[in-house]
Amino acid sequence: MGELGKRPFKFSLCFMASFLVGILIGVTVLSVVVSYRMDNYYKQISYLKNIIQDRDERLEKLEKSINTQNLIVKGIEVSLIFDKDKNNDKIDEIEIEKTIKEKYNALLGKEVKNIDAQMIVEVVDKRILKIEDREYKLKMDKLILTEILNIYIKVEQTG
Repeated sequence: MGELGKRPFKFSLCFMASFLVGILIGVTVLSVVVSYRMDNYYKQISYLKNIIQDRDERLEKLEKSINTQNLIVKGIEVSLIFDKDKNNDKIDEIEIEKTIKEKYNALLGKEVKNIDAQMIVEVVDKRILKIEDREYKLKMDKLILTEILNIYIKVEQTG
């Protein structure tokens, strides 16, 4: 106790310094947690906006062609095949899928027998898609043309 009485200034300085370090660590951890959750919410919002836009366009095209009895394209499904080695950004996957679907939205509501499959393949085959600072090369892997247009595309990150 005699030691404490002689140096109260050093004790209070040490206490205040450790208190400030604790506050800084707490604020840092809290900001990391909040930014992680915000990033997840941003991904989810992007995904849901993409789904809503896709469904609205499909509904509009189907309403226009409701009276036809022929087999018509009612939906578009895009499956992306990435390299297993690379870590892919989910937001980039959503953007690539959205861009591809936008290119094929004109086919919604059209009769399947009037669609040229070779032209569908050539729309995205061997294309380079730029998203922010990355480039992706698209290659058509498989195409299934029924009421639901199924497109399987291999994606290679080139840049």
